[in-house]
Amino acid sequence: MPHNVSLISTIAVGFGLAIILGLLASRLRMPPLVGYLLAGVAIGPATPGFVADIDLAGQLAEIGVMLLMFGVGLHFSMKDLLAVKRIAVPGAVVQIMVATAMGFGLARWWGWNNGAALVFGLALSVASTVVLLRALEARQQLETANGSIAVGWLVVEDLVMVLVLVLLPPLAGLLEPGAGPQGAARPHGNADLLATVGWTLTKVAAFIALMLVIGRRVFPRLLWTVAGTGSRELFTLCVVAVAVGVAYGSAALFDVSFALGAFFAGMMMRESEYSHRAADESLPLRDAFSVLFFVSVGMLFDPQVILQQPLKVLAVVAIIVVGKTLAAIGLVLALRYPLNTALIVGASLAQIGEFSFILAGLGKALGLLPAQGQSLILAGALISIALNSLLFTAVEPAKAWILRKSAWARKMELRDDPLAELPASTDESKLSGQVVVVGYGRIGKQVAEALLAQGLHLVVAEQEREVVEALRARGVAAVAGDASEPAVLIQAHIARAALLVIAGGDSLQARQMVETARQLNPAVRVLLRAHNEDEARLLREAELGEVFVAEQCLAEALTRRALEGMGARAA
Repeated sequence: MPHNVSLISTIAVGFGLAIILGLLASRLRMPPLVGYLLAGVAIGPATPGFVADIDLAGQLAEIGVMLLMFGVGLHFSMKDLLAVKRIAVPGAVVQIMVATAMGFGLARWWGWNNGAALVFGLALSVASTVVLLRALEARQQLETANGSIAVGWLVVEDLVMVLVLVLLPPLAGLLEPGAGPQGAARPHGNADLLATVGWTLTKVAAFIALMLVIGRRVFPRLLWTVAGTGSRELFTLCVVAVAVGVAYGSAALFDVSFALGAFFAGMMMRESEYSHRAADESLPLRDAFSVLFFVSVGMLFDPQVILQQPLKVLAVVAIIVVGKTLAAIGLVLALRYPLNTALIVGASLAQIGEFSFILAGLGKALGLLPAQGQSLILAGALISIALNSLLFTAVEPAKAWILRKSAWARKMELRDDPLAELPASTDESKLSGQVVVVGYGRIGKQVAEALLAQGLHLVVAEQEREVVEALRARGVAAVAGDASEPAVLIQAHIARAALLVIAGGDSLQARQMVETARQLNPAVRVLLRAHNEDEARLLREAELGEVFVAEQCLAEALTRRALEGMGARAA
């Protein structure tokens, strides 16, 4: 037996403890990721017993981040990213500034210098993409309008952090005399600083241009060629090679993070007709390596910091979970988005992760951040990640409580929003006997376009404001908002509609929409889209309307075509 088996032992013990503690956490009605984090603490250097190789665990976790972000890119096109730029760009930038200011002020109050306080504040400002994606996937919200906003917000945060990581070493000497890597050049004025910023932006722009111009042509063709061989292992190897290879190349050549590089690779491969198969083939690897990410986070944590500095840990967690959440909610509401969107984005950002660890490590290496600062950041990350699933669970109850208790919140929901009402110029004749389509995603868009092609009148209810604006520019009646709120369906004139098609939202929202619709229009016919057979069964048992499952409808369509092709008739 070979003597050096640190890689095997790290994987074996990490996975073994993760499944045991993850199962225990699940039995205790806690998110399994809490168990994964505790597994990392158990095999980390701060606890007695077996100690795994923390460097290897970190690299394995990076692979998990690459594969996870690649999978997100496969479901998230450049069009989706640009569609949420009006909220994601200003929201992310302002939120980073607010969170950094809170962390900076807290650190200065503790007596830290400006350099340490700035690094500390920046580390608390950026959320974990891995944690967010796992939370959205678990709640089937990754491909919703709110999910797109949250993902777009974090992509902008990642871009900002890439710039910060590049600028921090040359600025270390200015922030704290004597800090910075030995032999590193110090900027000698605004000209050097502008040159550094300009060079960083040029490299990021060059990477994005390379992906848009070459990647979107090369990767789909490569996938097509490999799929033509009929070899499943070659197809899987191609998917993993592109994800990891582009991520590594983007970091080595353009100083772009692994996560961002893999994300853009996935977006470019989305142009292929095999993108869904690519996502399915990489799913087991994504899940396995993402577990190692949480284990590696736990390994970095020293439980002693909670006993030695409980008040400081509590203050850090308060900034992450309370301060960032309230700041994000306020920003989203200020940008005139619904309360539901604000709460989901706020919950999404109420944790910190991979970029925080990288920034803390760099700050410590440059002599800016004290060892205590890194320990506090890790403690805040561990606790905020463990609490994040609970925050998502509390979104709907919190929304109901806020609207019930706050007249101001109710007023905000009913505020004068031009997109929340149909234009006064809308032809009244088109608002009787029309079809109301809820959700303009992949399914809703196909339904709406087919109805329009037949010359039928319809009103689209969609949460994504940019989509509503685009539809109105085409002359299609559309309102912005959550259709589970009665005001949205009232604006869509559901009282005079002939048909309600629910192509977006979950089963609870669908139930609320149907109840509202039937109170206003008992004769309205309802068609609903279900994500899976279990959801379809619940909707049918509630007698909400005629339910369709995407996979089932596809199978029926293929069967009908096959029978027609053989000269037979479908029963």
